[in-house]
Amino acid sequence: MADNTFLGTETLPDITPTSDEKTMAILSHVLTFVAGFLAPLIIYLIKKDESKFISAHAKESLNFQITIFIVIIGLCITIIGILLVWVVGILAIILVIIATIRASEGKLYRYPFSIRFIK
Repeated sequence: MADNTFLGTETLPDITPTSDEKTMAILSHVLTFVAGFLAPLIIYLIKKDESKFISAHAKESLNFQITIFIVIIGLCITIIGILLVWVVGILAIILVIIATIRASEGKLYRYPFSIRFIK
């Protein structure tokens, strides 16, 4: 069952994730506040073959961080865009918090407005 909203899509995984899997999925989102796209990239590269749950969350987080980076760079080109960067930042923070909560609940989460660079 998928729950679709403008704040993203959540689904239940086929296999219930373990506590360790949930922790790594949570870290793939939360660590973006301090390490940007590097945290989900490292988690993805290390855990992609071990857990589909961790891999899915790390890919989503990585794709979202890359998308946000591109949007912010694009906005910084114009004066009006520079004034809108803070809106994108607040939206990104809210969506990362939602993704973290979904990971802690053992659900898969897809960010809205995210370009899927890594599939």
